[in-house]
Amino acid sequence: MKKKLLMAGMTAVLSFGLMACSNGESTSGQSKDSSKADGKTTLQVAALESAYGKEMWTKIADAYETANPDVKIELTVDKNLEEAISPKMKSGDYPDAVLLATGRKLALTETLIKDKALEDISDILDKKVYGEDVTVKDKLIPGFTETLATNPYNDNKTYLAPMFYSPTGLFYNAALFKEKGWEVPKTWDEMWALGDKAKAEGISLFTYPTTGYFDAFMYSLLLEAGGPDFYNKAMTYKDGIWNSPEADQVFGIVGKLGKYTAPTTVANANDQNYKKNQQLILDNKALFMPNGTWVVGEMEDAPRAEGFEWGMTSLPAIKDGGDRYAFTFFEQMWIPAKAKNKDAAKDFLTFLYSDKAADIFAKAGAVQPIEGMASKLTGDNKLFYSIYDNGAKAGMGGFAATEAVEGVSMADALFATIDSIVSGDKTVKEWQEAVEAASDKLRAALK
Repeated sequence: MKKKLLMAGMTAVLSFGLMACSNGESTSGQSKDSSKADGKTTLQVAALESAYGKEMWTKIADAYETANPDVKIELTVDKNLEEAISPKMKSGDYPDAVLLATGRKLALTETLIKDKALEDISDILDKKVYGEDVTVKDKLIPGFTETLATNPYNDNKTYLAPMFYSPTGLFYNAALFKEKGWEVPKTWDEMWALGDKAKAEGISLFTYPTTGYFDAFMYSLLLEAGGPDFYNKAMTYKDGIWNSPEADQVFGIVGKLGKYTAPTTVANANDQNYKKNQQLILDNKALFMPNGTWVVGEMEDAPRAEGFEWGMTSLPAIKDGGDRYAFTFFEQMWIPAKAKNKDAAKDFLTFLYSDKAADIFAKAGAVQPIEGMASKLTGDNKLFYSIYDNGAKAGMGGFAATEAVEGVSMADALFATIDSIVSGDKTVKEWQEAVEAASDKLRAALK
């Protein structure tokens, strides 16, 4: 399960007792690179093993050691990366560079954000990509370093580098639509009409893997309802924002969508059985599900309806002619404030935006947010990444970081409750009130 929830406002469950200055500099005074072995700097790189696999990181390490013979890379690549590196970090042994996005269950990255324990890496944007004569910022697609997902304190400083990005949207079987002569809905009114038509043929309109997949869905819907200004107010916990007319539209749409959701969805919406919900799309038992481009790899070996063909669309517009959004998730890489080799780690980070590194990543299915990369893609990925060429707008960034508030999580309030909405155990009004209450508590803790 490859999930990338960009929730900087989640309740952290790990604590390292880290004491770091607000500019990301460690109070230990460590600033010079160390860890020399055989005259080389030993750079400890830790990366989450995701659907892209381990091998690409081995190839990256080899490529960088070839490009920079003064560095030796020690890799830690693990599906449970937090468990692999947390014990060492608690004893003061920090990796130099870490690929671990926000939104994971143990919330390690969120913990370090809240503890001000990440290094300010704003300067890498003006550095030349290692081995190339162009700066990092000149290679990046605009907008990727201007969100709370990279600048969690909203202070124009970058602490997390944007890595592999993935458009999200509603995935469906394009072959089924061709067979039935159905049009992909452009508005929510068209969506409801299609839902009624599909129901008459024994097909549900909607399913979802788990409620966690509603993050990108809700972010896109918020942007459609009120635009970027409204969205940013929601992400920074503005008083009353979740009781606004725009929010009423968002909650109302999700509540109505619950009535069109496949009946087995809630029972299987967990980490063990989520693929059963994804299978509903492949078996033509449901029309749409929110997901990201990684779903193709996850379901690669799953059985499917004859002629099955992946399709992907942005969310329908709330009104005819309104904006349509497809939220973009991206991985994040960061340097601990107490890393021993911060300068060397920054050089390594710039290399990850090189053409050499981007090609290695792309062959594993991981696409760097570099201008021009989408044109190099083939097959399903070419279709998915062209969504922004077909009228959809890109949404990015999540909730602002706050001090931890015991028992309060926007992820739980805003997303996890949706199971109860679909099952009928809670009303939309109860859900909306709980989200506003959580927002109020986090606003009080906003840094």
